[in-house]
Amino acid sequence: MMEAAWRPPPAGSWRAWMLDWMIPFAETLGRAQKYVVPSTLDPVDWNAELVQGDPGTVVRQLKAQPGEGLYVGGVTLPLALADLGLIDEYEFVVQPTVAGHGPTLLSGLSERLELKLVERHDFQSGAVALRYQPDQLAT
Repeated sequence: MMEAAWRPPPAGSWRAWMLDWMIPFAETLGRAQKYVVPSTLDPVDWNAELVQGDPGTVVRQLKAQPGEGLYVGGVTLPLALADLGLIDEYEFVVQPTVAGHGPTLLSGLSERLELKLVERHDFQSGAVALRYQPDQLAT
């Protein structure tokens, strides 16, 4: 889904619906190394690598490498990593639209997470970005 929206088409020009401010995000996303935990996807491209083996082990190895951090999306992988205590920050972007269906983020979490708000950003659209750290990590 992300690739369909943000990867430049083969012709090299950005999609007509993209606003100027979206292009730097798309370029950054395009350059970023991506790690894919597959359920059905095989093979991958667009700077992506399939994660083989236990995702917890792979994430621990990736976190030990230098860099600016890892970003996790989806529903299934964040739940698994939260249960393993491998998420240092949570960022939720609340949209002013309620779908009323679909998967629920972190549904089935094995233990309650106590989070501390460390940053909030309100957008003109009505969306709000909230960044939290697990309470034991927040200082």
